[in-house]
Amino acid sequence: MRAMILDKPGPLSPTSLREGQLPVPEPGPGEILVRVTACGVCRTDLHTVEGELDLPKLPIVPGHQVVGVVEKAGKGVERFSPGDRVGASWLASTCALCRYCKAGRENLCPSASFTGYHRDGGYAEFMVASEGFSYAIPEGFPDVQAAPLLCAGIIGYRALRLSGIEPGGRLGLYGFGGSAHVTIQVAKHMGCEVYVVSRGEGHRSLAGRLGAAWVGGSHENPPVKLDAAIIFAPAGEIVPPALESVDWGGTVVLAGIHVTTIPALDYSRYLFHERVLRSVTANTRRDGEELMALAAEIPIAAEVTPFALSEANGVLRDLKGDRIDGTAVLIP
Repeated sequence: MRAMILDKPGPLSPTSLREGQLPVPEPGPGEILVRVTACGVCRTDLHTVEGELDLPKLPIVPGHQVVGVVEKAGKGVERFSPGDRVGASWLASTCALCRYCKAGRENLCPSASFTGYHRDGGYAEFMVASEGFSYAIPEGFPDVQAAPLLCAGIIGYRALRLSGIEPGGRLGLYGFGGSAHVTIQVAKHMGCEVYVVSRGEGHRSLAGRLGAAWVGGSHENPPVKLDAAIIFAPAGEIVPPALESVDWGGTVVLAGIHVTTIPALDYSRYLFHERVLRSVTANTRRDGEELMALAAEIPIAAEVTPFALSEANGVLRDLKGDRIDGTAVLIP
């Protein structure tokens, strides 16, 4: 099968990922072989390729916003059959035994594995996924439209929940890429007013089209105090102005897997009056299932640009340069 393979992480280049041939993997017990039809490109893939995350497996096939069709079912598989349309996300497996798993916080499982990180992902024609960590794709979503839901959507949804925003509240979104452009649709569905800060002109234009109450550049502050804010951009210098933008008792959520150094925070100015700063770590299957149901209800319309699998290096370059509006999706 064709795949885009990372042999060694480092600064992004036209040859960061090598196009090559790999054997079609065989599903083990409880696993399904998925013929990939679409794979969204996530900023986490960029962090992986550039070595900003310590990689437990090399070489590795990136990609964790995967939609495809079940080609073959391993022993004991009951939920899915050949021909079913399924999705695979960042969370690939957990131990099911630790205190976090037993408490419904499997995203914090110390033994968790992740797609495109511990095991080969969707920048390929085929991949293997755990049946228990795969999702049925709602009807009415073309594959390329469904792909961004599998990470950008799920992480944004979890961040929105952890922000504590109430229906009708004022929500800030800092950075407006693949995740934020899905999150705004969920927030608007809740009746929230959404205020967007983004350095990219195309991203700001998209935010306006999706119903933001206000859109500003990276050095601008929302004109009102916010009830909560989510930071999608991997830039630590955004944290102080985001904290300053939320009202007393407000929460700022860091939704990225990697963030540059956060500047020193003056306690009285940024954190006093019970303002909260918290992070998001991966997702639970509950997050994914709830988002899939909500996506069909709204319905969410993802802004996607399709590319051939062989164009992955160029797509990552454009993602790094903020030249992708919405989400890029690779088609094998």
